[in-house]
Amino acid sequence: MTTRPNILFIFSDQQNWQAVGFEDPTFQSPNMDRIASEGIIFTESFCTTPQCSPSRSSMMTGLYPSKTGVMGNIGQAGGPPLKHPTIGLALQKAGYRTAYYGKWHLGKDAIGTAGWDDNFGVIGPETNNDNEVTRRAQQFLENNKNSDQPFALFLSYTNPHDIYHFNKEKNLRPTKKISLPATWYNKDFSKVPDIQKQFMREDQGKVIVDLEAPAWERYREIYREKVKLYDDELGKVYHCLQSIGKDDSTLVLLTSDHGDMDTHHRLIYKGPFMYDQMMRVPLVIKLPKYYQNSNSSKTINFPTVNVDLVPTLADFSGIIIPSLDGLSLKPLLIGEGGCPKREFIIGEYYSKQNWVNPIRMIRNHKFKLNLYYGNRIELYDIEADALETNNCANDEKYKKDIAELTSKLESWMKQRNDPFFSQTPTTRDGKTLLQ
Repeated sequence: MTTRPNILFIFSDQQNWQAVGFEDPTFQSPNMDRIASEGIIFTESFCTTPQCSPSRSSMMTGLYPSKTGVMGNIGQAGGPPLKHPTIGLALQKAGYRTAYYGKWHLGKDAIGTAGWDDNFGVIGPETNNDNEVTRRAQQFLENNKNSDQPFALFLSYTNPHDIYHFNKEKNLRPTKKISLPATWYNKDFSKVPDIQKQFMREDQGKVIVDLEAPAWERYREIYREKVKLYDDELGKVYHCLQSIGKDDSTLVLLTSDHGDMDTHHRLIYKGPFMYDQMMRVPLVIKLPKYYQNSNSSKTINFPTVNVDLVPTLADFSGIIIPSLDGLSLKPLLIGEGGCPKREFIIGEYYSKQNWVNPIRMIRNHKFKLNLYYGNRIELYDIEADALETNNCANDEKYKKDIAELTSKLESWMKQRNDPFFSQTPTTRDGKTLLQ
């Protein structure tokens, strides 16, 4: 198959993998659910890091943040502008008409922003106007209705990131009953790194930390409202794609840059922790019609990372991009060629604003180990404890497992010149913290 598909790449901001109706019926996402029913759901999909800018740098380049240089949010600690070519430039050079509309959050370096025939938010001022993103997307699709040139349209929506408006909320009682998760009730902050409690007591968590259950239920309600707003915009764009008759020739990819704690583990927003609510994101891919009989499976449980998105798009588009950290998912999607292999996945964390707290995560089918700067360890036996409630770091029976996982993680970092061990944690205001 040599036909190059159109590409419609849509992603939200701060949507964890459960924040969709097909995973959790307390969420209303009929449009994403519909596309998922027509496409393929990746059930084990992860981001490289639970922060906007560095994760986006991975999504656009196929490289980990420690390689892109964007380790923190732009303008904050570890957040210089992206200075690496993106998939947009590769697609443009390959003959695609490219467009990117929406939140960029990767700085304004000429190399990092190159590759878009049309843009809203990339080169000029940043935007969080989701309605305008949709309007421009619809116009772009209409303009390309009769063109034989393949297009690559990237749409970056702000919601459900506007959950941060919770700090201005006056009504702290829910209007409907949305139960709190089990991990909200049994959270013991003394058994996890102190930084989690610090985030809740001193940082963004303090808006809710001492409030009673109804306020936390209201948080969950607002988060679901924000997801629904995003899904509404998604639906308008997908309807337009269908109305111009391009849905059968377009590869549609839906994902998010990172998750939100959604009150799990008695935490909110995002911060210096590596729970699945932070690291796991939705990933749905709907193939063009001429591929859809290739793979009858509606779900794939292969562990993916968002560095896989660039090599996947390149593979479908006939583009060769050397030296990527990710793997092409095309063989899994179409059921042809050698299937990719991955023994474990790696997650990175550097900072939140100017508060630097380096963390590395290694996760396989059985364990998740989080290594904090200073050799502090957090270990979860996710095979037995999928909710990550029991930190086994000090349990003697896991001593060998910790050693093996740590060795693999350190080897991975060494091979890639990961600067983890040379990074220095700070106080919340950015002052060097002595170890």
